[in-house]
Amino acid sequence: MKKTMNLSQEQIDFCMECGVCTGSCPVSRMMPSFSPRQMIKRTLMDQDDRVVQGRELWSCLTCGRCSARCPAQIDFPGFVRAHREKAWKQGILPQFSHHGTLQAIAALQTREVRQRRTDWAREAGQTRKSGEYFYFVGCAPYFEAVIKPGTGALEVAKSIIGLLNRLGIEPVISDQERCCGHDALWSGDEATFRKLAEINLEIIRSAGAKTVLFSCPEGYTVFKDHMPRYFGELPFEVLHLTEFFSSKFPEAGLTFKASGGRENGILTYQDPCRLGRGSGIYEAPRELLRLIEGIQLVEMERNRENALCCGTSAWMECSNCSKALQNERLQEAREAGAQTIITACPKCRIHFVCAQENTDHCLTIADLYSFLWKCIA
Repeated sequence: MKKTMNLSQEQIDFCMECGVCTGSCPVSRMMPSFSPRQMIKRTLMDQDDRVVQGRELWSCLTCGRCSARCPAQIDFPGFVRAHREKAWKQGILPQFSHHGTLQAIAALQTREVRQRRTDWAREAGQTRKSGEYFYFVGCAPYFEAVIKPGTGALEVAKSIIGLLNRLGIEPVISDQERCCGHDALWSGDEATFRKLAEINLEIIRSAGAKTVLFSCPEGYTVFKDHMPRYFGELPFEVLHLTEFFSSKFPEAGLTFKASGGRENGILTYQDPCRLGRGSGIYEAPRELLRLIEGIQLVEMERNRENALCCGTSAWMECSNCSKALQNERLQEAREAGAQTIITACPKCRIHFVCAQENTDHCLTIADLYSFLWKCIA
């Protein structure tokens, strides 16, 4: 029991008398049968198979809202991930979204494959095959093809190349880059995660990069938090682009002005779970938005460490609960008076765009980097 959970007796005693996690959990509000504390309790009572075999294991968003408020500082997302690994090994799998296509693509990338992953970059700006800065693009090229045209995923990547070029940086990008492995890791497929990670580490090393830049919060947390646990200290610095740009833009003298389109005016910012609660990056994205003249930034009622998740993760278990949470968040943005939701996570944007199609909400869902690129003077 203690080996599985790695909890002190004090944490166990506190947990059994508490309930803050369940009261904080967005899934618990939509599904009263779901309770983080009860899942931990079942494990402590040596009924581990009930947790591994139950569907509740896959209902958790791993958004971290419970752990952020937990008085005993229990890492519940870590608990869920560990039990998903056990479930995966027993052949107990989640319900994958989009017919499992994105999981299949990730698995294929563990092999020797010929990719044309960066063809889009020719029209985006100047890039290199080796150098100091490596831009880890992530799975954006596949989002556009697999989910639906018009998700803007490639537009985001092109905007980032343009912004880096304006700083005098020609980033390294690679056709050989693979999926970061986030979704495999959080689905319990540790073997696929390890293979992808090993390939990516070798590609970055061979490029001679000293700094790896990430736009996707999930790729960032994989390299920053998980890879060192599996492979030791990394031979390069890991930075999220919101932090990098917020420090570089002012000193470079770049200016940004609202372009006058409908998406300008009153904006609100969606804190992605992995970037916010997961990595503690709250202010850098807001600092970037405040650089833009002619816009007003307002906050939704729940923001920063209390922000509501976009409703699903790792391309799995997209349910009625997910849609309800997404609709709730869109309504919250409207109540804040916003015309536009800005986010720094590609999945947040995709989920909100999808959810809004079946509602009477009329918000613009925009990506932070594309928005900055449109506003650069």
